[in-house]
Amino acid sequence: MGYYVTTPIYYVNAEPHLGHAYTTIAADVLARHMRQRGEDVFFLTGTDEHGEPVALAAERLGTTPRELADRNAVRFKDLARRINATNDFFIRTLDEPHVAAVQEVLSRVERAGHVYEGVYEGWYCPRCADFKTEGELLDGSRCPIHRIELEREREENYFFRLSAFQEPLERLYAERPDFVLPPHRRNEALAFIRQGLRDVSLTRSRLTWGVPVPWDERHVFYVWFDALLNYYTALTYARPGEDLTERFWPADVHVMAKDILKFHAVIWPALLMAAGLAVPEHLFVHGYLLMDEHKMSKSLGNVIDPFQVMDVYGTDALRYYLMREVNFGQDGSVSPEGFETRYTTELANEYGNLASRTLAMIARYRGAVVPAAAPPPALADDFDGVAERVCAHFDAVEVTAALDEVWRLVRRLNQYAQDEAPWQLAKQDGAEERLDVVLLGLAEGLRVASVLLHPFMPESVERLLGALGDEDRSLARARFGAGGGGRRVGELTPLFPRVAPTGAAAA
Repeated sequence: MGYYVTTPIYYVNAEPHLGHAYTTIAADVLARHMRQRGEDVFFLTGTDEHGEPVALAAERLGTTPRELADRNAVRFKDLARRINATNDFFIRTLDEPHVAAVQEVLSRVERAGHVYEGVYEGWYCPRCADFKTEGELLDGSRCPIHRIELEREREENYFFRLSAFQEPLERLYAERPDFVLPPHRRNEALAFIRQGLRDVSLTRSRLTWGVPVPWDERHVFYVWFDALLNYYTALTYARPGEDLTERFWPADVHVMAKDILKFHAVIWPALLMAAGLAVPEHLFVHGYLLMDEHKMSKSLGNVIDPFQVMDVYGTDALRYYLMREVNFGQDGSVSPEGFETRYTTELANEYGNLASRTLAMIARYRGAVVPAAAPPPALADDFDGVAERVCAHFDAVEVTAALDEVWRLVRRLNQYAQDEAPWQLAKQDGAEERLDVVLLGLAEGLRVASVLLHPFMPESVERLLGALGDEDRSLARARFGAGGGGRRVGELTPLFPRVAPTGAAAA
């Protein structure tokens, strides 16, 4: 079996923002790390193009839903490319093979007796494309996410018998405590299930922008069922003439933000059970990026423009900051000032400067050849078992913890350089062997740390490993002493050149 990681598919009713970049970067870091481990990886992202939010946005803009979807899907593809995402496929829910596969799977659910016709009456948020329970509403009838007043709606729909999966879902959560991560999100989903599940609308009768229901074409499928199935349908047609389902299903990790927890942690596994399909191994639910203690919102003006950040500071700097600043899985604050501080103190000074001076000293004192010396035991102890610890963090989708583990090594190498002062050893008679050991230790430590950092900052690490004369970035090489001496090093322009603080990260 391969390793299959997904992002949610993103609504095309608006342009991409930092939250989309955050989720996609995290999934890409996971995919890149697993490829380093030699895993057969499939990484999926894409766009959600049906449903009322898209239809309403198109109406406001005086265009058709199809035109809006075509326009904004390109922008999400551009974002994936700009952040160096290595997705194997970009799904659009307008793809004809997706539509056909949705109809096939949901017809299977209907034939199995999990669908019935009825009338829905209740509170509906057109922006969430979600029906709200009385307990979820704010101030009587307001959406808890968009804070808009909701109206009660009544329409004939087909329903999915979600209530029939109460016990199977409780059993799933009992038998697989790591099904939803981190644990506090699991508890949130389980609490929702234990309140008692009610059947949910599978179709909409007053909308036309959606996948037609094959047994009753007066209806289209409710957008969430169409969207959730993308994780499964993509495997059936992502590679022409090849069905990847057996190779990659069930998914290893679905990565998503907490606002879509209910759909993924409750409705999605129930739907899969109803269709006779295996449920995913893990759902990882991350928090919100906050500015001024509020979720970022263009209407509030508290956004960081990811494209602008990358234009000024480079893509790797954005990738690093988002994975480092906020513990992945928690809500956390970001700011232009915080970004500039991380960039200067950590990327430019701690990592970039370490790389520049290590290569410069090897060039100056040893003719640009890494000395053939024994690795210093003090550093060897610090690096012992680090690859295994990083792998353990990734297996638990603890992306920030994995990065923190490696950054401790970067700081240890800087401290080692300060303690040993190779620039002083170069002036001392009889210190040649000691200088060889120190320079070898710095080169090896920098190489191992960089291999482990590759998923986070691929462009910068590629440049540095090239300059170190060892471009093998497989995880098997992330072992102190595996590189050895005798390699010729090259020149390296600054990885993270100094940028005058401009506030350019803020839109």
